[in-house]
Amino acid sequence: MSAYKKMLVAIDLTEEAPQVLDKAKAVCEAHGADLMLVHVVEPVGYAYGGDIPMDLTELQDQLDKAAREQLSAYGDQYGVAKENQVVTVGRPESEIHRLAKEQEVDLVIVGSHGRKGFQLLLGSTANGVLHGTECDVLAVRIH
Repeated sequence: MSAYKKMLVAIDLTEEAPQVLDKAKAVCEAHGADLMLVHVVEPVGYAYGGDIPMDLTELQDQLDKAAREQLSAYGDQYGVAKENQVVTVGRPESEIHRLAKEQEVDLVIVGSHGRKGFQLLLGSTANGVLHGTECDVLAVRIH
């Protein structure tokens, strides 16, 4: 019996996502686990520090729609059921922690650029996910 029954793969929607998805799919198949794809859209207001006196709802909706379309394309390509494709809005680490707990996930898989020096001090999403997730975390090195 496998230690992993349900895996959550958190991806950004860049050209690097398939590197993470390929590894995640292999680990998932090796364990006979269910795979869940997650992408977190950061609130537009965060990016601008809330200083812009305008309604950003339409922009947020466009980003959300684009993210859903892209995640759906990856879901189709990697054979992930629609109900296991989640796009959510918020801080990536917080949303991944919340979903992992809610969905009773055994393993969270994230991509990591393996930053060094100053960038490492600033932290990364992978590091944020590692600290605060109650299950195992696998960081896939992105080249």
